[in-house]
Amino acid sequence: MAIEGEPTDMVKVLHLLVLSFTWGMQLWVSFIAGFALVWQVSRHTFGLVQSKLFPPYFYCLLGSNFISLTLYAVYHPRELLDTHEAIQMLLYFVALITAGLNAQWFGPTGTEVMFQMFEVEKEHGLGGQIGIGSQKEEYTKLKEKDPKYREYKKVFGRYHGLSSLSNLIGFICATVNLVYTALNLTTV
Repeated sequence: MAIEGEPTDMVKVLHLLVLSFTWGMQLWVSFIAGFALVWQVSRHTFGLVQSKLFPPYFYCLLGSNFISLTLYAVYHPRELLDTHEAIQMLLYFVALITAGLNAQWFGPTGTEVMFQMFEVEKEHGLGGQIGIGSQKEEYTKLKEKDPKYREYKKVFGRYHGLSSLSNLIGFICATVNLVYTALNLTTV
């Protein structure tokens, strides 16, 4: 392991805590909370909850990824990196970029379009049903007959997809870094 200066125990603990926090938060928000909530509340309530939850989530990810990258970079100078450390540094950087894209662009734009889409749905008596597949035919008919709604769905789908992909890439980066860190602990 290339190290210019040996990190203190406090720095090692901070680094592991921040990395674990990042991974756990991503696991919960991405794979558990949403799936549990989607079956318990209406479509519009679910969207409202996400619109309130995602901005602090994305900024927490941005901050924790920045801290992880900074701590790693301080104790792993570029000139001394081996291949595995360079890959780990790249993963921290990619996680930071994906969190930044979600915080600044994909999340806010997707949310704005979602609320415009919800307004059209409300005009047609949709959005109050609970569960992901309810009233599927009505949404399909609305999409077919309303060009404005069709365009909102298209744009929302694009931003939601980009946001989800960025979030998944960030989660994979955090997972690989956490596994790599765990495998390189000298003691447990």
